[in-house]
Amino acid sequence: MATQFFSCSPILAKPATKTIHGKSILLPTPRFSTSIHRNNIVASASFCLRGSISPAATSVAVDGPTTSTNPSKSLPFRVGHGFDLHRLEPGYPLIIGGINIPHDRGCEAHSDGDVLLHCVVDAILGALGLPDIGQLFPDSDPMWKGAASSVFIKEAVRLMHEAGYEIGNLDATLILQRPKLSPHKEAIKTKLSELLGADPSVVNLKAKTHEKVDSLGENRSIAAHTVVLLMRK
Repeated sequence: MATQFFSCSPILAKPATKTIHGKSILLPTPRFSTSIHRNNIVASASFCLRGSISPAATSVAVDGPTTSTNPSKSLPFRVGHGFDLHRLEPGYPLIIGGINIPHDRGCEAHSDGDVLLHCVVDAILGALGLPDIGQLFPDSDPMWKGAASSVFIKEAVRLMHEAGYEIGNLDATLILQRPKLSPHKEAIKTKLSELLGADPSVVNLKAKTHEKVDSLGENRSIAAHTVVLLMRK
């Protein structure tokens, strides 16, 4: 539940009199102020509430997130998540992290279908609070037909630096039944680190099968998840 604070300006009470030894004496005019925190009201609140509170003298603070279409430069770090999935079809190259992987199938896509780089781009854009890769590089635009996904990631990195951030660390998981990525993981990691301009020690890459379940497990598709931490420069 949101926390609300109300404050009101000092309010003058009606002058009071007191009779002492048969004489009526005018007492000093008291001043009261009121603070209300949720349902807790201080003792003087009843006096203040009998007066009138002008809107100009009232302030309300509500706890809660604010939304912005631009990255807030006051944040010390930002976290983003990316996900991508492509169908695997014969006749296409299988490119992962900028590395061509030998396989009898590849990703059917408008660009080169690099599922890992697409996923990393979305993670960075998400951390910055920007539109996703499909909005920045729509598959309806012939300019991106067959384009290398390194173009997309370089633009995401440019936007990241423009906003004043750099890679803190990145963790990616590839999901595919075949081929086995163990022989290619170091090459993919090195290439990805190079494209990001990041030290390889802050870039982590994992690969998992889908236990022969659904299109991923049947070698009909490939997917990737990425989580990225951006740190203020």
